[in-house]
Amino acid sequence: MSKYLLRLLSYSLILGILPAVFIGIVSYFIASGDIENKVKEANMQWLAQTQMRVEQMLSSIEKSATQFANSSIVKNSMNASYAASDFEPIRNLSQELYNLQSSEAVITQAYLVNLERRWVLNLHTLKPLDQMENREELEGYAKGPRSIQWYSGMTTSSGGDLSEPTETITLAHKIPILPQTDTPQGILVIRIVASEITNALSSLNTSERSYVLDRSGAEIITSEQNKEMYADINREVNERLKSDTSERSGLFHSSLNGEEVAVLYRSSHYNSWTYVSVVSIAELKKESRKIAELTVLVCVTVLLIVLIAALYGTRRMYRPIGNLFEVARGLGPSAQEQPGSHKRDELEFIKNSMQSLAVSRDRVEQQLLGQASHLKEFFVLKLFTGQLTENDYVYRSATFGFPAGWKRLGVLALQIDNLQETRYGEQDRELLLYAIGNIAQEVLPASIRFTPITIDQSQVTLIATDEEETEGVKSILYACAESIKRNAEQVLQVKVSIGISSPFEQLMGTVKAYGESLSALKARISLGPEIIVHYGDIVNSPGTVQYEYSHLKVLEERLVYAIREMQPSSASDIIQQYLDALLYKDGSLHEHQTLLLQLVSRLLQIVQDQGISIQKVLGENRGIEKLLHLQTREEIIHWFESRLFDPLIQVLSEKSETQYIKIADKLVNMIKEQYDREISLESCAQLLNYHPVYLSRIFKREIGMPFSDYLSDYRMKMAKVMLETTDMKIAEIGEKLQYKNISSFIRSYRKTYGTTPGKYREKIMEGSTE
Repeated sequence: MSKYLLRLLSYSLILGILPAVFIGIVSYFIASGDIENKVKEANMQWLAQTQMRVEQMLSSIEKSATQFANSSIVKNSMNASYAASDFEPIRNLSQELYNLQSSEAVITQAYLVNLERRWVLNLHTLKPLDQMENREELEGYAKGPRSIQWYSGMTTSSGGDLSEPTETITLAHKIPILPQTDTPQGILVIRIVASEITNALSSLNTSERSYVLDRSGAEIITSEQNKEMYADINREVNERLKSDTSERSGLFHSSLNGEEVAVLYRSSHYNSWTYVSVVSIAELKKESRKIAELTVLVCVTVLLIVLIAALYGTRRMYRPIGNLFEVARGLGPSAQEQPGSHKRDELEFIKNSMQSLAVSRDRVEQQLLGQASHLKEFFVLKLFTGQLTENDYVYRSATFGFPAGWKRLGVLALQIDNLQETRYGEQDRELLLYAIGNIAQEVLPASIRFTPITIDQSQVTLIATDEEETEGVKSILYACAESIKRNAEQVLQVKVSIGISSPFEQLMGTVKAYGESLSALKARISLGPEIIVHYGDIVNSPGTVQYEYSHLKVLEERLVYAIREMQPSSASDIIQQYLDALLYKDGSLHEHQTLLLQLVSRLLQIVQDQGISIQKVLGENRGIEKLLHLQTREEIIHWFESRLFDPLIQVLSEKSETQYIKIADKLVNMIKEQYDREISLESCAQLLNYHPVYLSRIFKREIGMPFSDYLSDYRMKMAKVMLETTDMKIAEIGEKLQYKNISSFIRSYRKTYGTTPGKYREKIMEGSTE
């Protein structure tokens, strides 16, 4: 089978198969989803009905208990102290307790407790409250937060009818019903077997389990195995109820023993119990499988029909293509010998065969067009470098389509001001200039400009105009420069400046005009970046060299002091003042470089005086050479701050840290060696050849306290040692430690240790005798 026929058949099958498969999948998911939702709704309704049955049973017991608690016989009993001999009233109360058995649930035990008279009557006997084994449990019900409240737990019947611990549900009814009281007269306690709740929750579906959570979130009537198995599901149910108190029911999916299950829950307003039903997802999807089987059958039938129709239709559609392919194969051996022709289908083979002759012609035309742009740039480059004569221009201008009929010319030289605060790096400068050249070609009509080129970090454009007046030519040149500058900044987000030459008439004056435009750009160093400046404006400005060097010298000394004191912010402010005084003076555009080099040399002398290599500050790269090529004030400030100030301050900081530690250690050693002599910061300064104020600042910085405080503390430590280890008198110790009188010594010792030297020695003597 041919490749194109195979593709056509595949395409036809895809068009027929995809809709059938898509419709089958969508219909299956919609139908199965509807079925699952209906099953879930049915389960939720069953859960609601179960809740109603359970609450109806509990409510019936609660009503019976309320009627019993409000009966006259119970009210009278609350004021009586009964004993076993009070047969008649006890029999009447017991009869009323037995009558509670007529409720819907089986009552296993009932207690009537008189908390004030301290007696308990159950279904079997009357006992004093203090003799009941579950006395604490019964008294605990009285402290509950509500007058009528349900509890769950394991209990043992005191009457003997249930000898083993049994899971029960307990109703505690305070007598009388008083809101928010934990000291009622009595309490009625009714217990029913928890299996009554289990029977109400039972379901015919074996894959479904229903159970109840009490108000604390614990499962009622369950085994330890089920508690552990359903712990994660119960925890999530409680978290959902706590997070959204307005929603009392809900459904979510979870996992149980590796099987996906659907969890339905309803929270009751009646007693804050939560009814939970856990259903297997596989059980919910049983009906969906039948739908899936029917969907697959229908899809297979549709696919067979599509396959038969596609085979018949594609053969009829391919017949004309086959005829064209046979014609293409007969064009000659050249068509058959094309590289990879055996891998192509018929249409591609036909297309390549019919275009074989046109390809060579198109390739030649494209090569000529590509070379034409390079030839035009080369021609303009020769014009700017003075390698082109007037006759050469006349010969080639028509070929390249350069402007004709102009009367005056002008050169625009564009340079990028600063790349420090942009997303570009220095390595992108050439590429940016090339992009700006393309922008110049787009914004300037070809009739007024030659091809823009890039020469030595500058983008240069030669403008031709038919204007004769000088001012008119200047206006046209400025408008062209402003258009290039605005579009370059908008498209590339870079700051540029443009220098404009004086208007000229002869094409051979291009070299001179190029030099004028570069000279105009040098005015950025004083005028600032982002400028468009005419060469004539620079030439006509007054130009006498009148730098106020004395003022610069003062700023230079202030800058040296800021660097020595390691104050980078102050250094940044001073360098800006220095450049203000240097660059905004009328004079030679290159004289500032000499003064800047002199300033750099003065700053580097700081590290030389410290015995530090200059290479450690400047690094391996050519930093000084980079300074000579900076064109704007911002670039110069950035160079000084990043390449000079920061390394200088870092090196001086590392040097001073080491020097400070050594000086502080020397002072500490001098105190330890001369504490019993006349010693002061001034005497130490003379020995170390430093100013006392300088030593005081270093000592406090490294030790953390003034020199005098450290000396006093050390002398007190030595005084304590002398009191402990010698028999010297207190006056002798004070005199040895250079105190003029004993009272001054005693006062200093008490200030340091909180006691006098005499008392401290007595304390030592008492300790040694003991």
